Amino acid sequence: MTTCRTGRPVIALCGALLLAACGSDEGPAIEDTAPEVIFQQAERELNEGDAEDAAQLFAEIERLYPFSEWARRGLIMQAFAYHSDRDYENARAAAQRFIDFYPADEDAAYAQYLLALSYYDQIDQVGRDQGLTFQALSALRTVIERYPESEYARSSILKFDLAFDHLASKEMEIGRYYLKRGHYPAAINRFRAVVEEFQTTTHTPEALMRLVEAYLALGLTEEAQTAGAILGYNFQSSPFYDDAFRQLTGRGLAPEAAGSGWLRSVYDRTIRGRWL
Repeated sequence: MTTCRTGRPVIALCGALLLAACGSDEGPAIEDTAPEVIFQQAERELNEGDAEDAAQLFAEIERLYPFSEWARRGLIMQAFAYHSDRDYENARAAAQRFIDFYPADEDAAYAQYLLALSYYDQIDQVGRDQGLTFQALSALRTVIERYPESEYARSSILKFDLAFDHLASKEMEIGRYYLKRGHYPAAINRFRAVVEEFQTTTHTPEALMRLVEAYLALGLTEEAQTAGAILGYNFQSSPFYDDAFRQLTGRGLAPEAAGSGWLRSVYDRTIRGRWL
């Protein structure tokens, strides 16, 4: 197979032999091929839109030449190809191997970013199971904290905020479900989670308004008033405040801090500038 190294016109033929070898029990063709030739063919497959075959060829470099420079290059490209093919599990595995084997390499930041993306890109596919969202947040945080000067840090920050917002959105979705069916304590628990754990997201104003609604339904007027007061202090221009205000004044109440529950503690922290 040494003739495969003599020039570009022969590479296409070598590539066909490589692919044939990958798909059969006969392996001499690829095992006798130089790593750079395998790498070139893998790139060709990737450019032609066949990410699956490209990933397999990049993996062959790692298998056949594990201690070479081509193995390092092939491993990061393997992670990229698997991710392009939406094979997220294998993308994570390849990216993690790169981080483990080459932690100081200049491509380590990209490997960590690919690992995070392999979780992030699945967020909308997991329904109510938020495990992957938490893993995406953890992996994105690693990019931000470990590689703050890298070109991937800013994108990771944006995706981190979106993933965080996604968690709050799911809490709101479940809370609305309970509220609509009159399961007020269960709804309050969900809206409270948004207020206490996801207060920097876009869902906080609605969560406070829904708390006003739920507490009024239970006859807990002090809690409803305090939720309205927090909403007015932080989001007075929000339409959710207008809704909460109408609900309170319709009962002869005003949005003001009252009682001594968990919302009163949030209100006190708000006044002192320690919340939001």
